[in-house]
Amino acid sequence: MAELLVTGAAGFIGANFVHYWRTHHPDDGITVLDALTYAGNPANLEGLDGVDLIVGDICDTPLVEKLLAERAISTIVHFAAESHVDRSITGPDAFVTTNVVGTHSLLKAARKLWLDSGTGKAHRFHHVSTDEVYGSLGPEDPAFSETTPYAPNSPYSASKAGSDHLVRAYHHTYGLETTTSNCSNNYGPYQFPEKLIPLFLINCLHGRALPIYGDGMNVRDWLHVEDHCNGIERVLMNGRPGETYNIGGGQELPNLGVIEEICATVDRAFAADPSLAARFPDAPAARGQASSTLKSFVTDRAGHDRRYAIDETKARAELGYAPRRTFAEGFAETLAWYLAHEDWWRPLLDRPA
Repeated sequence: MAELLVTGAAGFIGANFVHYWRTHHPDDGITVLDALTYAGNPANLEGLDGVDLIVGDICDTPLVEKLLAERAISTIVHFAAESHVDRSITGPDAFVTTNVVGTHSLLKAARKLWLDSGTGKAHRFHHVSTDEVYGSLGPEDPAFSETTPYAPNSPYSASKAGSDHLVRAYHHTYGLETTTSNCSNNYGPYQFPEKLIPLFLINCLHGRALPIYGDGMNVRDWLHVEDHCNGIERVLMNGRPGETYNIGGGQELPNLGVIEEICATVDRAFAADPSLAARFPDAPAARGQASSTLKSFVTDRAGHDRRYAIDETKARAELGYAPRRTFAEGFAETLAWYLAHEDWWRPLLDRPA
């Protein structure tokens, strides 16, 4: 039995991880530390037994120390982060505070409780990062590997790169047992509706425009969040301390292709279930029209990386990791979840930022 502290787990990926871990490791204790900023939602954790939500800031080092000591925490899984690139462009300060200073706060507390106290407690600090730290790829460039030089192009990715370096430094300088995973673009249940897939899905249901940056040919590797959680589990169980593992979905697609898949899947859902037209009368699909008519092209955003792709050879070879879903399969599951959980996402549409 282990005691986990999971930061940021009222958010998208962290909440999915807690659901996954509770299912696969039912005897472990889970404490969630989340500041409940705009993207944090306690409803993401409803129905989970043995999960204790503490509302607090990862920058509050004494609070983290108290939790580690009083709850005999042996594993930190660190998801808490500001993660929306557009928000980082207009307000970078919050990204530096949460992603860099907050990560350092956790590392300091972990070092003090796990190393400096002399307990010799077996431990693991796992840091969840992003492929965006590697910068942008050209059309023919090889995919990002764990040895790709860092070249972040947005305040968000720069802040995540800084946190990655701090985690590495605490392992090499102090001997903290750390691992880091860099993932590709996640999608799935509980994703806040500012992100591309839930935003465009919900816009299709409401007959709202689907704004596409630039020419829509920016390429991303798409990873279903449950596949990501499986990858993190494998790192926690078998990853070598001090190592980084890239976790990808093996689904490299241009944004325009993703949007076309969203539109086509929504149209098929309406054709198969006539009740959807009554629930969402403003959807083009409710009138027998194509959701793709909502597409519109807008000015590209600043610093928009052209292509990301993940080489997950190391995770496959060392951990036996492999994604289980194609994008079409994963998005069909995701659409079904959002259609079944309108009561979850509708209150978020008017939530203040």
